[in-house]
Parts: sequence; C-alpha cells; structure tokens
Amino acid sequence: MIEPFILRKIAKQALKEDLAYGDITTDTLFPHPIPAIGHIRAKGPLVVAGMDICLEVFKLLDACLEIKRGVKEGQEAKPGETIVTITADGHALLKGERSALNFLQRLCGIATLTRKFVEAVKAVSEHVCIMDTRKTTPGLRALEKEAVRLGGGLSHRHHLGGDLLFIKDNHIALAGGVTAALTLARKRLSPTTKIEVEVTSLAEVGEAIAGRAEIILLDNMSQATMREAVVLIRTEAPTVRIEASGGVCLENVTDIAATGVDMISIGRLTHSAPASDLSMDISTRW
Repeated sequence: MIEPFILRKIAKQALKEDLAYGDITTDTLFPHPIPAIGHIRAKGPLVVAGMDICLEVFKLLDACLEIKRGVKEGQEAKPGETIVTITADGHALLKGERSALNFLQRLCGIATLTRKFVEAVKAVSEHVCIMDTRKTTPGLRALEKEAVRLGGGLSHRHHLGGDLLFIKDNHIALAGGVTAALTLARKRLSPTTKIEVEVTSLAEVGEAIAGRAEIILLDNMSQATMREAVVLIRTEAPTVRIEASGGVCLENVTDIAATGVDMISIGRLTHSAPASDLSMDISTRW
C-alpha cells in the first residue's frame, strides 16, 4: 500500500505537465460545470494495477467525485470489461483523462507481464519467486514495484539502504575480487546484516561460498553452468539462497526455474513491460 501523500505528489506532478497553462479546449467549450460520467475499460486482457494513482488524479480535480470499481486490483480484466466508473464534473474527467490512463496503461502492463512470468514458473515449481529490480522509471519506483506485487511478484530491493548488503560486479571490480569484497564487508558490517553477492563463474561461486554469503546471485550464466552452480551451492552451503538474473525472458524462464534456483530477478518487468490497452469513454449525466 502506497502512502496517500506519495500518490498525491506524483499525481500533482503528472497534472502539471498537462495543465500548467490550463486546458484551452475544455475551458472554451464548457465554461460552466457539466455533470459527466466516465467509464475506463480494458481493450485487451490485463491484470489491474494503478487504480489508486489513477483515481488520485481525478480527486485532485474534483474532490466530490463518485467512484464505482468494476475489477479489483490484482484481478484479471477481460477485453471490454469496465474497470472503474467515475461520476464527476466533466472538466475533471477531460483534464485528468490522459494522465490517469498513462498511469494505468503503464502499471497494468507491468502487472500483466509479471503475472505471465509467475504463471510460467509454476509449471516447474511452486517455490521459485519472480522478483523485480531497481530498473524502474525515476520517480515512479513505488508505483511500479506495487504493480509487480499485484502481478504476483516480489520486490528485490526498494533502495540502496536497508538490511541487505548487495555486492555487485562494480563493487567487486573496485574491491579487487569476490573474496576481497566479502572480507571487507565482514570486517565492517553488523553480523545481523545479510550479504548477497553477484557471481559470473563457478570459481566466483566457490569464493562466495567460502566468504559465507547468505545469497548468491548467478548473473548471466548459461543454463548448463547455472545447474552446476546450483549443485555446488546445495552441496557446500545448503542454507544459501540462490538467485538467477540476466537475459531472462518468457521463452527461457521455465528452463531457468528448472535449474533449482530459489529466485529469478527480471529487469524487464519494469523497464520493458508493454503498456496495456485501455480507454475512457465520457458522456453527459443529466
């Protein structure tokens, strides 16, 4: 659940892009309030996400609007199905339409793609988690990660702080290797903080095991190498959780899940999800 003040801030910024200089068309055609009703409908199959930010856009323009939701967030909508009906001043509906739909199309797209990945790995295992990354749209991370959650995925990290120290390739390069990076971390870190380390070879897997990493990320490995790495980790460090990442798509995610990893992180959930197709029809209400 995203805090209301965050939704309001993001919605205000979106409206500012369209309304910083007013709406010459709406204000010219309709100089007085005009009762209206808007129906937002799915034009293709999708998983609903982003309703809170969508409605916040309209609330900023008409605090007295009435809302009737047709499909709950996280549920699937069929083509032609009404997701939400909004009764408000026509000015609010016309001025907020594009911003609201932009949010919905983006976030429903993320939730829909996430659901496809989640369903794909279920064919192999009920225990493999689909996770997002920090490859999000600047300023919209909270919204996009919430959309992943509604699609059935999990969040890897919301930010660089928190209780997980994640050693990635550039950290390793600057530290002088996996072993050196883990040694530095163990010297300076609270013993209650978990360490994850990214590795690209079986040799680095061995270093990560020896360095007592709690999570090992197998990055851009071939599936054959990944299977070897999983066997090695399960044998030498059975409590370590294993993550796979890099080049994951719907065509190969099932095979990756079958290697025995615990988690699969996928950047394309947020950086490349196709927008869902939605429309808003507005009519007068007398």
